[in-house]
Amino acid sequence: MEKVCFELENIELNYLDKTILEIERLAVHQFDRIGIVGKNGAGKSTLLKLLAGIVQPSSGIVKRHVDFAYFDQLITPEESEIDYDLKGKLAIPETELGNFSGGEETRLKLAQVFSNYHEARLIDEPTTHLDADGSQFFIEELMYYYGALVLVSHDRYVLDQFVTKIWEVEKGTVTEYPGNYTEYVRQKELEKKQLLEQHEKYIKEKTRLMKAADEKMQKAEKVTQGDKKVTKVKGNRMFETKSKGTSQKSMQRAAKAIEQRVEQLKSVEAPKEEQIIRFHQSNALQLHNKFPIMGESLTLKAGDKTLLKEANFQFPLGKTIAITGKNGSGKTTLLHHILKRGEGIAISPKAVMGAYQQMDYQFSKEETVFEFVKNRSGYKESKIRAVLHAMNFTGNDVKKNVQNLSGGEATRLVLCQLFLGRYNVLMLDEPTNFLDIFCMEALERFLHGYEGTVLLISHDRTFVETVADSVYAIEEQKLVLKS
Repeated sequence: MEKVCFELENIELNYLDKTILEIERLAVHQFDRIGIVGKNGAGKSTLLKLLAGIVQPSSGIVKRHVDFAYFDQLITPEESEIDYDLKGKLAIPETELGNFSGGEETRLKLAQVFSNYHEARLIDEPTTHLDADGSQFFIEELMYYYGALVLVSHDRYVLDQFVTKIWEVEKGTVTEYPGNYTEYVRQKELEKKQLLEQHEKYIKEKTRLMKAADEKMQKAEKVTQGDKKVTKVKGNRMFETKSKGTSQKSMQRAAKAIEQRVEQLKSVEAPKEEQIIRFHQSNALQLHNKFPIMGESLTLKAGDKTLLKEANFQFPLGKTIAITGKNGSGKTTLLHHILKRGEGIAISPKAVMGAYQQMDYQFSKEETVFEFVKNRSGYKESKIRAVLHAMNFTGNDVKKNVQNLSGGEATRLVLCQLFLGRYNVLMLDEPTNFLDIFCMEALERFLHGYEGTVLLISHDRTFVETVADSVYAIEEQKLVLKS
């Protein structure tokens, strides 16, 4: 029997008057590979911190039976001994920590976790700043790891490679599903199908009972009107009236009994279906150039370093084009060069470009979430609300002051505004970095419903495979068409 590494029993974690997590029992065993998924703010990182002892429950017990390492994307790394081979494999620079980029900090922290053996590893969002090579190294390093692994990640490719259980955090509870992420999605689809069948069965039975109740009431009304054929027959009129009254009451009682059965039926809501939202272009924004963005003998440099040399490319109208490559290869520099219509770039005169860039968005004007989008969009209110809802701005979220939004909320809002804005070309630099899987899938639906041209950079393999019509890679100072 496998050794138990962590146990959570009768856990309740509250913040102010809100219950964040409520767990009857969860356990992590010796060779578990657990992926934690859920919407941003659901409590995924909090659950990992509970296991690590960084957060204490309001009530309940957390038992830790093993030595473990903890990785947090947001914690600044400290100086420590690192395995020499790992330092080389992860290309960790010999410089002061203060000079490290986000990706270099991530690689350093991973090297620190991997430099020593621990019986368990608790890892929170490890691939956010990693390129494809970095993510592949992470996968390979953990593939043959002899111990328990609990991982919070929004990278579906990573979750598919070695995770054997999924913990879904939703509305304060944790549900366990066997298998990797793809298997989890299959099980969720099956749940949705079963729920739809139950809903249809409920509606059918409710309709049948309501019809039966209506028929009984109609018969009761006919009795009160009397039967004209019976009036010709002489007899005890008092008895006849009493008989009719008794029959009428009997039918009314039967109708009420049926109505009570309807009330006692367990209501089953239909599962929510995610629809593709169409972003139609107005006539004024429609482009007619077959290739609205072109590069002609483009040479691109960053300081003394040549990123692209004599590159030629044509990005087709109405398509989504992904640019991939290692960190530092020049992807973001190319996007900026196109945005400022730099030398060697030919852009359609009617192109109106909107951009999402990797930065901390600061909002200078006091507006609500809804007003921010409405004031920069030509779409109807219903469409704006549907888009915001798809990106998890629900209920009173749309009334929030934009100046009080978290970094993740600001990212989601800017993306909504771009798709609803008056643009026909979108430039998206790592748009999925701070999105949970559910918002990432919403973004994928946005891209499928968008009529304009999109140029994007992403290290997320599943995202690129899902949305891109063409994939380019920057390799050895060239822009190479991959697919």
